[in-house]
Amino acid sequence: MSTPIKAASPLAIGLALASVYILWGSTYLAIRFALHGYPPFLLAAIRMAIAGSIMYAVLRMRGAAPPTKKQWITLAKLSIFMVVLSNALVNKAETEVGSGLAAIAVASMPLFAGVFAMLKGRHPSPMEWSGLIVGFLGVIWLSVGGELSGSKVGLICLIIAPLAWAWGSIWSRDQDLPEPFMAAAGQMLVGTLWLIVVALVAGERITTMPSFESTAALLYLVVAGSIFGFTAYIWLLHHVRPALATSYAYVNPPLAVLIGALIGGESFTSHDLGAMAVILAGVVLITLAKARAGSPAPTKADLREAAEEPAA
Repeated sequence: MSTPIKAASPLAIGLALASVYILWGSTYLAIRFALHGYPPFLLAAIRMAIAGSIMYAVLRMRGAAPPTKKQWITLAKLSIFMVVLSNALVNKAETEVGSGLAAIAVASMPLFAGVFAMLKGRHPSPMEWSGLIVGFLGVIWLSVGGELSGSKVGLICLIIAPLAWAWGSIWSRDQDLPEPFMAAAGQMLVGTLWLIVVALVAGERITTMPSFESTAALLYLVVAGSIFGFTAYIWLLHHVRPALATSYAYVNPPLAVLIGALIGGESFTSHDLGAMAVILAGVVLITLAKARAGSPAPTKADLREAAEEPAA
């Protein structure tokens, strides 16, 4: 069932799009800065604990119903894919590779989602098939040669992360979940527990006081990435066509590369940039195909999948 799109001014839509593009595009570099003072899994645990607690408290004060026992169990399962195997593994990857390169690899998520949807019985259109083929050629290009192939940990993490994110997105469509904001808060809270366990097993410890810069980056991830960016995205899903709201999928990677170069001093080879262009071409083809076949209004599935954004 579709949710009617509410009227909004072009200025409001432009500001919301800019928020999603800039805030989510900058989280990759913020992760790199935060990792200077926090180990990867503990960084994810602290981020999720703070953001999840704030969102949950605000939602409850506004009268939102808490997840049921069954929904908590579902969220616990979902958070393994969406929080631990996606978000936290991006953190781990960025201990060895640059933030822009991580963003390029994560851009492949819609490609994997298309494959999983096909396995669940959805038949891609010819344009979607073209997008999948083109996009995966870009993924192979990125993985063979270049900086990413030189880091085994980075390569493994940045293959698993979009895979897990895509599978979680498709699997969640058939599950009983609360409304998107509460689903996001619940995932963060139960995901924190998984992350603490993983951090302990990995032997992570914070032995010295993190620097002001790394703590500021952590707070930026909480406020800008997990709360403001997500809120702007949900607002967009209610006020514009889904194809426009989800355009962050091919805008954020080049923006993350630009931010990494200008602010983080990162450099990129023609190999990496060429692979990014091919991956994004595939994502654009898939997005256009969905826009042609889909409803002009956001469906319940669109709003539910919003609870899994973003990966970084």
